[in-house]
Amino acid sequence: MSANNALHIAVLGGDGIGPEVMAPALEVLRRVEAKSDLKFRFTEAPAGANNYLATGKSMPDSTVRLCEEADAILLGACGLPSVRYPDNTEIAPQIELRFHFDLYAGVRPARLIPGVPSPIVGADARGIDLVLIRESTEGLFASMGKGVVTDTEARETLVITRRTSERLFEYSFKLAERRKARGRANGGLTCVDKANVFRAFAFFREMFNEAARRHPDVKADRVYVDACSLMLVKRPWDFDVMVTENMFGDILSDLAAGLIGGLGMAPSADIGDRYAVFQPCHGTAPDIMGQGKANPTAMILSAAMMLDWLAEKHGLESAAEAGERIERAVDKAYADGIKPMEFGGSSGTADVTKAVLAGL
Repeated sequence: MSANNALHIAVLGGDGIGPEVMAPALEVLRRVEAKSDLKFRFTEAPAGANNYLATGKSMPDSTVRLCEEADAILLGACGLPSVRYPDNTEIAPQIELRFHFDLYAGVRPARLIPGVPSPIVGADARGIDLVLIRESTEGLFASMGKGVVTDTEARETLVITRRTSERLFEYSFKLAERRKARGRANGGLTCVDKANVFRAFAFFREMFNEAARRHPDVKADRVYVDACSLMLVKRPWDFDVMVTENMFGDILSDLAAGLIGGLGMAPSADIGDRYAVFQPCHGTAPDIMGQGKANPTAMILSAAMMLDWLAEKHGLESAAEAGERIERAVDKAYADGIKPMEFGGSSGTADVTKAVLAGL
């Protein structure tokens, strides 16, 4: 923690609606600060497609240094469809930060908030409260920028290592144990892979089985990714914590977000042994930029995740309580009838923010 006893937060607003949803999250954190013994110090820095247009880099070195020095990193949506690297890939500092800080655990909660519509029949009565943990530095994404393309074929290489997988599974089992202790779920952990076809995933599952033996109190399951996709849209309430490879996690986390109302409701974190980045799952939505239509819920819930992580890192019980207060305030806002525009409502960014602040 910072020398002045304030939690130092690096704030990277990003592109498009990124800064528009970041502002409400900071407002919520300032309200938390005013009503608790927590103190924050926010330092804003550039990152994203606009910075690339101006400088030729997704992030200046000063932004990376700030992230290295901060207690946590809040990141808005980054990238613009019209701005690309020479190889036609998007500007994605969120991915670059994962590799730079070895943020191997991509944590993607999917909780259906009462009052939010779900496409799954029965979800309003049964509830959805699961966490998908996506390995975030290896898998197929390890090939990013390294693929080989010729006139006749293209090749990308999937990488799974023991060092990263063992840390990933240890984090996943501990999260399942923590959720069970908090009474949030049944304490189960499901490994999602394709071990029946690929040797790399058989290796992945073998290490999961080794970790399961070290955590006998967690109910450990295994499921193939194709079957998992089917089960998620039929009985998502059967899942608690899930852990999978990077590309599978990229796809399944968006599917899970669709179960709980969409990406505007989906927070996330990328967590390593020392550093962590917290950001909404949604993109920059340049089509609604500057119109006050963006839903800040995912960014606000990402800030709540940040507080929970800081609580564990620094032993700050008040930070964990503050994170729970934010979640309850969001729940109350939707229970009281707030309806963002992606649900066919008329509630814009300011309306959602005001309702959450009132809940605090």
